[in-house]
Amino acid sequence: MALMACTMILASCSFGSKSKSSSSSNYTTTGSAASGTYQGVIKNGRYRTSKSRGVTAAQNQNTFNLKSFESGLTDISKKVFSTKSYVFQEGQYLSKSTVTNWLGRKTKSNASGLNPKKGKTNGTRNPTYIQTIEEQDYMTQDGDNLKLHGITIGIGLNSVDYYKKTTDGPTYQQKISDAELKAYGQQAAQKVLKRLRQKKALKNVPIVIALYKQAANDSLVGGTYIEYNVNKGDSLSSWKTLNIKNKVLPKSSESTSSTSSDDNDSFDNFKTQVQTFFPNLSGVTAQAQYKDGTLSGMHITVTTQFYSETEITSFTQYISTAAQKYLPSGIPIDIKIQSSTDMQAFVYRDSGQKKFSSHVFDSY
Repeated sequence: MALMACTMILASCSFGSKSKSSSSSNYTTTGSAASGTYQGVIKNGRYRTSKSRGVTAAQNQNTFNLKSFESGLTDISKKVFSTKSYVFQEGQYLSKSTVTNWLGRKTKSNASGLNPKKGKTNGTRNPTYIQTIEEQDYMTQDGDNLKLHGITIGIGLNSVDYYKKTTDGPTYQQKISDAELKAYGQQAAQKVLKRLRQKKALKNVPIVIALYKQAANDSLVGGTYIEYNVNKGDSLSSWKTLNIKNKVLPKSSESTSSTSSDDNDSFDNFKTQVQTFFPNLSGVTAQAQYKDGTLSGMHITVTTQFYSETEITSFTQYISTAAQKYLPSGIPIDIKIQSSTDMQAFVYRDSGQKKFSSHVFDSY
């Protein structure tokens, strides 16, 4: 899904008019794009990928975290770097080895480790706080060249640290309170800022640092960003708090707040219609995201038990119609239709659009 979504974004990205390539820099951009999305950077005919993407402190078993971490970081960047004025480039200033060292524990051989050394503080085990770090670069056009204007750094923080006392032993859990997570994240952010400012290219550009609270491994939704800081100097001062919550739908009436009851009812009606049309389903669930109490988007998963291509095509057409009729309007929604082993179809609608688009994957 992530690969397909990335492909769709790159295929439709815009930056006003198409950019011209430069024979001296060999940079081009990905062309005209949909409103509200960034244009990407191509160098020497290839999309410029991140130098450190995918590096984590330990294995994280909640796949929802990765999607929410990346998409949420881009949403924060949009608050600072307008999609109309800036071009997106995946991180080029933090190497894989640098991020690997930063995510490690601080030791004699790894003085740059941002996680605390092994042991205890005041009788309590020192957990692994920082799980992942991601860099995004934002460029402006300077004649035929692209010039770095600013960067965004996402710091993923564990709400639960999973660890083993012995290599083959059982896995233990250590919960980290919101206050502890936030305090440690802010301290780490200050260290990261100081290190970034030591790089010549980053000495004077705006640097955005955002703190992300990872969801537990058994959570049915991903984590959320809790705050971010826009900095043009050497110290972090004023943090901007974010009020973002992820919820699983459908919810029982007893566990649904008044602010989300209408959204829950809409999804429940959609689910009922889908299951009535095709009762041979394993499940229909959604991850709904709320910003400042208002629904901002949905990720829906429909798990099927049938394999006929004609059935999938008919079902996808019906899903598109039912989604437009029953689901909340005006927000981005994507719907994965999948079996236990394969992605079968994808239905989606961007923010502000009315109709849904869809794609059925070939079975060969």
